[in-house]
Amino acid sequence: MKEIDWSNLSFGYMPTDYNVRINYRNGEWGLMETSSSEYINMHMAATCLHYGQESFEGLKAFRGKDGRIRIFRMRENAKRLQSSCEGIMMAVLPVDRFEEAVLEVVKMNSRFVPPYESGASLYIRPLLIGMEAQVGVKPASEYMFLVFVTPVGPYFKAGFKPTSYVISRRYDRVAPLGTGRFKIGGNYAASLVPGDEAHRSGYSAVLYLDAKEKKYLDECGPANFFGIRGNAYITPKSNSILPSITNDSLMTLAGEIGLRVECRPVTVDELGTFDEAGACGTAAVISPVGRVDDPDRKISYIFGENGEAGPVCTLLYNKLRAIQYGDEPDTHGWVTIVK
Repeated sequence: MKEIDWSNLSFGYMPTDYNVRINYRNGEWGLMETSSSEYINMHMAATCLHYGQESFEGLKAFRGKDGRIRIFRMRENAKRLQSSCEGIMMAVLPVDRFEEAVLEVVKMNSRFVPPYESGASLYIRPLLIGMEAQVGVKPASEYMFLVFVTPVGPYFKAGFKPTSYVISRRYDRVAPLGTGRFKIGGNYAASLVPGDEAHRSGYSAVLYLDAKEKKYLDECGPANFFGIRGNAYITPKSNSILPSITNDSLMTLAGEIGLRVECRPVTVDELGTFDEAGACGTAAVISPVGRVDDPDRKISYIFGENGEAGPVCTLLYNKLRAIQYGDEPDTHGWVTIVK
């Protein structure tokens, strides 16, 4: 493992030793299987390829100062996968089977968990896909659940540094009564074109508005958005926004440090009232937002001071990371220690 430069990892795919798979056939989930192959056998008419029967999750494992490996909020990821599967009519994997698979794949690939203080972590990708061959539009009767892992560095190259976002009214992230609250591949496919346009213009991501009125804040690229105003932590709420486990964690911590937590519809005009802002998710934890440009209105909103993250974003980021690495007590039962 000496050839891996842990401190300079990108957020990308690196092969590891093993992955695990569980197949669903004849109305029941089978035994867990271990594989060292990075490939799966799939029929060309599988429903995941034609009708989008695919859902995935993302969570991380961290190596603490004590050498132990900790997985963050694994059960909540299992529950969210169940919600996504129900939303697109896939077989629902029991929570205990999800946890069993994640623990097993992390144990088998423990040598790929980056060392403490390297700034890197082990990204865990559970995936559930429809495998039955279908031509008609209907749910499959066969599925595969698999989990692979890969060591990753910061999601954004700048790390915990403010970056710029742009509002685009030319694109909708999801339909108002569609699948935005589920973690499925189609939602991310819809973001590729606007995301690429934003990147080519020098922005980290698009800050989406609601698809119906273009009045309320939606998601911030592939992450939830939040703003800090005075002693309030304010984050958008709608049926189109994916329930972020990281955002849920931050709301809990915000309340504990004395902030008033508001999860509600947030208008685009409120951007001008925030002292700080951030995008939050598993990949980056918190990515501070330094500026949001609204080209249609010819307005720019600036957050923080001197190009640095604000004090509240910094405090919340450090507190959550400390729990993930075992540097602070886990009083909420968020961490699972791999034994």
